[in-house]
Amino acid sequence: MWGGSVTPGFSCRWVFVPLGMKGRLSMTAFGLLLTLSLAIGQPLDRPLERFEFTQIHMGMPFKCIVYAPDDDSANAAVRAAYARIKQLDGIMSDYDPHSELMRLCQTAGQGQSVSVSPDLLAVLSRAQALSRQSEGAFDVSVGPAVRLWRKARKTRVFPSSEEVAAARELVDYRNIRIDEKAGTVKLLRAGMQVDLGGIGAGYAVDEALKVLKEKGIASALVDASGDIGVSDPPPGKAGWRIGVAPLEPDADPSRYLLLNNAAVTTSGDAFQFVEFDGKRYSHIVDPKTGLGLTERSSVTVIARDCTTADSYTKAVMILGPEKGLKLIESTKGAAAIVVRAPEGNVETFESKRLAKYLDPGERGASAP
Repeated sequence: MWGGSVTPGFSCRWVFVPLGMKGRLSMTAFGLLLTLSLAIGQPLDRPLERFEFTQIHMGMPFKCIVYAPDDDSANAAVRAAYARIKQLDGIMSDYDPHSELMRLCQTAGQGQSVSVSPDLLAVLSRAQALSRQSEGAFDVSVGPAVRLWRKARKTRVFPSSEEVAAARELVDYRNIRIDEKAGTVKLLRAGMQVDLGGIGAGYAVDEALKVLKEKGIASALVDASGDIGVSDPPPGKAGWRIGVAPLEPDADPSRYLLLNNAAVTTSGDAFQFVEFDGKRYSHIVDPKTGLGLTERSSVTVIARDCTTADSYTKAVMILGPEKGLKLIESTKGAAAIVVRAPEGNVETFESKRLAKYLDPGERGASAP
């Protein structure tokens, strides 16, 4: 993903005071009000400035762009947003053996209904809903297969058919039981591993935007290495101009979007893949095969929140263009672009709602 450049705008607020026959607001009084306003830290008509920050969380860079009246307010708001992201990493990480998620996984097959935090409950509930909608194309119980595939990518040794079969045996979202009313989760099979890599970053982006809004930042962009969420447009702009990552990593953006209070995510194998015997495998694992996807493809999903955009890219990648776009069309406010290259021939598929999110200069243009 690339973010388009944005020029800071200016805000202007006019206060109209009715003038009656019995009294008028004198310039002296107005000057006193202006002096008082500045003294208590509420300047009139102060332009917003653009501030940009980057920190590493969840093993990836999180970029925050905010429009604020000054350094202090920008820093305070972004500091709180990063603290929230760090907190969520401590809940959802599958690399940290002490995270809340890993503590839950340690109870798999023991018959325990485990009380979980509201955040973990929310993410797992959203994941399970998509698992049902996609008939298992998206499945957070894919952890054993993901771990096997990570090892294969690291060692460059293709897993044996026995290893793949053993991992696949443990993958089934229906073995995750959630009681939302009680706030509990039960993992039915011993050895199950929940992996939130396909949804957790999007949830963190949404939560960071909420914190920024609570801190008085109305116009912000949060980018978790391609999982992008935005709030109100930059001052004087109709939206945030965001380029859609193309299939080839070194190419320019293929399309441009204009978004506000929305999110976009692109998933593909442009950067993360491995080759075995001349065959290319993506880092995105198909829960049904236990292996990385082999077809060159890229999926971009636009949605009302980043949790949806992040998770739906994986579901659409696995479902393919026909079934994937049906899922998108059935989801309120969602749109998608699917680019695939079977045998090197590039094909592009677009959902019906895509046009409403395109930069006006892109509307009416044919897909590349």
